[in-house]
Amino acid sequence: MTAAANPAARSLGWIRAQSRRIGTLWRRSLQFRTVLITLGLSSLAILVIGFTISFTVASNLFSDQVDRVLASSATATVAAQRYLESSDAADRASVQAVTSSALQTVTGVSGSADIALFRAPGTPPASIAPPDFLSPDLGGRITADLRERVQENPTGQYWQSIELVNSRGESVPGIMVGSQLEIPGAGFYELYIGYDLADAAQTLAFVQATGAVGAVALIALLSAITLVVVRWVIEPIQAVAATSRRLAAGDLGVRLPVRGEDEIATLAASFNGMADTLQSRIRELAELSVMQQRFVSDVSHELRTPLTTIRLAGDVLDGQRDDFRPATARTVELLRTQTERFENMLADLLEISRYDAGSVELETEPTNLVHLAGETIESMHELAVEHGSELRLEAPGGHLDADVDPRRIRRIVRNLVGNAIEHGEGRPIVVSVDSNETAISLSVRDYGMGMSEEDAARVFDRFWRADPSRRRSIGGTGLGLAISLEDAVAHGGTIDVWSRQGRGTVFRLTLPRRRGIEPVVPPLSLEPDDPDATEPRPPSTHPTDTAAIREVHDA
Repeated sequence: MTAAANPAARSLGWIRAQSRRIGTLWRRSLQFRTVLITLGLSSLAILVIGFTISFTVASNLFSDQVDRVLASSATATVAAQRYLESSDAADRASVQAVTSSALQTVTGVSGSADIALFRAPGTPPASIAPPDFLSPDLGGRITADLRERVQENPTGQYWQSIELVNSRGESVPGIMVGSQLEIPGAGFYELYIGYDLADAAQTLAFVQATGAVGAVALIALLSAITLVVVRWVIEPIQAVAATSRRLAAGDLGVRLPVRGEDEIATLAASFNGMADTLQSRIRELAELSVMQQRFVSDVSHELRTPLTTIRLAGDVLDGQRDDFRPATARTVELLRTQTERFENMLADLLEISRYDAGSVELETEPTNLVHLAGETIESMHELAVEHGSELRLEAPGGHLDADVDPRRIRRIVRNLVGNAIEHGEGRPIVVSVDSNETAISLSVRDYGMGMSEEDAARVFDRFWRADPSRRRSIGGTGLGLAISLEDAVAHGGTIDVWSRQGRGTVFRLTLPRRRGIEPVVPPLSLEPDDPDATEPRPPSTHPTDTAAIREVHDA
């Protein structure tokens, strides 16, 4: 059973493989589809035309044969009847001899040796009536329906399609014709003549075979013509597709050859013009981008010197603030805070310009994100208290190290936690860290105002704010999340966001534990377990103090 099943399974597998291959060709090859559709429609048209011609030829040929057979049978019947009427036989032997001669006349005139002669029912008995006669090959081929029709109308002539047996014992198509003879002194007899249509069948078979060969030759010729035409038309299109792929891959100098003045040449000329325009625009944009990056970098560097002077002067004034009047002291405080914000903005602009110029290099080292997150939370504890928020750190999984640039990851965590404090509405903020074999994730969950789907989609845009009228309470520059996303992408990771209005927001940072690991499966779910909660669950039993975490990890 197994031996018999294996060949069947192999055959089924081969059929499936070929079916998939044909399906792939059908989807990907315009030339294959065009040739196949053309051949299919051509074959269908040739098949319909062939069947129509074959049916018409067969019908006309059979009709001609029927007319010929009926004419031959009528002539033979008349000749036999005249011969019988001209005889003066009066005894049984003479009548039998005359009848045999009449049947020979029928055979000679009709050209058929398949003859039957039956005494018609209802004929008065006669002592000189000859016996019935039946050719050996006609046994059982004269139907009762044909005999009944001949008996009902003695003067008519009726026929029926039958099968006859030729001299080689093969069944061939034929026609049986029935009529009546009157034998003087003996009464009416039914005369049946069988005609062999083998010659007509051979003629029809020859015509059909010739038509089939012609159809195959025509399909082959159409296939060759279609293939040549399709290749002539499709090859330029394939060249356009290949050239467009190279252009999309960044090869802006590729062009199509222009030959002739037809539609393909017009397409090639238009494509080349489009490529020239695209190359020119990309060159202009590249030059503008370089100028923009250089301008931002130069301006940032040039502003550092006066900003340093302003910062030193502000520090001097800030140190003597207690000696000033309240209005002047407030002015000095504003000068110090805005100077710090200006310095932060310059630093962010320089960092963005480095990313735009592609000159960022990571200094990676094995880093434990739980420790890094704990240190960041400790450094932002006072800021969270000022806003009425409680910072929690949850690390349910293994504390695995990852090869990252700790300075940039620390900046990401500070930006995410600072953003949560800014929009947390004084509610608790939960920072979670978890890891698996390929990746490590850090999520920051706040229970603040949340965002709409449109706002969440734009949250990483530079200088974008969901609510422009809302005052920044911690002095952000509007570039923090954009820089955080750039830092994550530089590590081969990503930052995802989930938010719901009135329910808070979740930012999830996912990083591969080592560069080049794909695919990366985030160990933390983006959507929280309690998406409709307005407050977090009670703190877990996991240690959240940084020192305690270090002790658990080191143990």
